[in-house]
Amino acid sequence: MQDLFAREKFDRVIHLAAQAGVRYSLQNPFAYVDSNLAGFISVLEGCRHNDVEHLVYASSSSVYGANTKYPFSVRHNVDHPLSLYAATKRANELMAHTYSHLYRLPTTGLRFFTVYGPWGRPDMALFLFTRAILNDQPIDVFNGGDMERDFTYVDDIVEGVVRVTDRIPTPDPDWRSDDPQSSSSNAPYRLYNIGNNHPERLSRLIEVLEQCLGRPAKRNYLPMQPGDVRATAAEITSLSQDVGFVPSTRIEDGVERFVRWYREYYAI
Repeated sequence: MQDLFAREKFDRVIHLAAQAGVRYSLQNPFAYVDSNLAGFISVLEGCRHNDVEHLVYASSSSVYGANTKYPFSVRHNVDHPLSLYAATKRANELMAHTYSHLYRLPTTGLRFFTVYGPWGRPDMALFLFTRAILNDQPIDVFNGGDMERDFTYVDDIVEGVVRVTDRIPTPDPDWRSDDPQSSSSNAPYRLYNIGNNHPERLSRLIEVLEQCLGRPAKRNYLPMQPGDVRATAAEITSLSQDVGFVPSTRIEDGVERFVRWYREYYAI
């Protein structure tokens, strides 16, 4: 990594790599420490020593943890994570702030909310559900289907990342040390939510998927899993005000595009 930074002399860095997923962090916690902590410090060091003008990195809506005040705001307390994955992503935000403070490295963390779409992770619900339904197998529906997620289509995530990359943070003149605001700082540091700002019930996602696939799902209802939260919802005022962007892809359109890609990719 050190050689890569020295050779390429990046102007800006977008860091999206991580060991992702809440449930797998219960099985293999060391993978999260290796990738999300040791890996992230390598990126920070590369930026620090090579005069990178802006580091944009992926955080996660999982950092909100036990918070149940909706919608989730970047101003909310996030000190009660419910999974090791969430803890490592919160740690990334704190590590980034340290480098912004010590070395004046401009950093922006983006809390992604349930990203889906073509080329998505195969361990995510939409991918698992599509495969199971097409194979006439039951789908696992946790917490009786009483789950809400702010499903955010990948194209909206990409546009948000690109726009934020062009907005290099500066110290917030309104930040106060006696009443610190967590999403900014007297260092060049920012945090934003990127979510669709329109949470949907898991049952609605399944209904839309059934319509797109043209066949019903067989549901296997299961209890809430350790580390999961019942609902997520993004408050995106700061994103809208600072970069002029609001994710807008409807779940009906996003799921249709995913199903079209899935059928083409797997020739189904």
